[in-house]
Amino acid sequence: MKSHYKIFFFALSFFLFLFSCTKEKEHMSDLEIVRNNNNKITYPVTKMDSAQAINSITKQKIQELLDLSTLYTSGNRDTEIDSVIYAQMKSYFAEQDSNKLSPLLYELDSLKVQTAKVGNITVSKTIKGNDTLDFAKFYVEYFDYKNRSIGNFEKNAQYILKTSPVKFQKEFKFYFLDFDVKPVKDSTAVGVTK
Repeated sequence: MKSHYKIFFFALSFFLFLFSCTKEKEHMSDLEIVRNNNNKITYPVTKMDSAQAINSITKQKIQELLDLSTLYTSGNRDTEIDSVIYAQMKSYFAEQDSNKLSPLLYELDSLKVQTAKVGNITVSKTIKGNDTLDFAKFYVEYFDYKNRSIGNFEKNAQYILKTSPVKFQKEFKFYFLDFDVKPVKDSTAVGVTK
């Protein structure tokens, strides 16, 4: 009888030991996620066939740019890490021009935005002459340092998908052409009738 108890307790302790040794997956903090954001990811063309994939990638890139921008505006802007963040933000644009970032940074600064969250997004194409222009219309909610909502804002971004061949596969990279584009107006002005 005692040998049965010993075997039972030995098996129980063995199972407890076995299950207690499982390592939990480490969760990256938001700061580490933002710190590792860059525009170096490429996406295979074969996975780009659906509009849902393009929506997802576009939303991801918009959120990453807004995260970097809010991190930059909350800093002193004169440290080495701030210059690295600024360079990362510029890498999201096809033309790495600081004039593309200035309106966004000015808006975040004036509203004292601490965090931003991208909401509904719709992607559309517009044909202008021989060019096809890609636009993303989205809503962004800004929050202050106490995590109170400042408001929801409708934004338009123009982007481009540039091919980036890697090892016999066609892949593309995502770049913004302009982040806060004014919507294209119809050819007929309001109130003009004859």
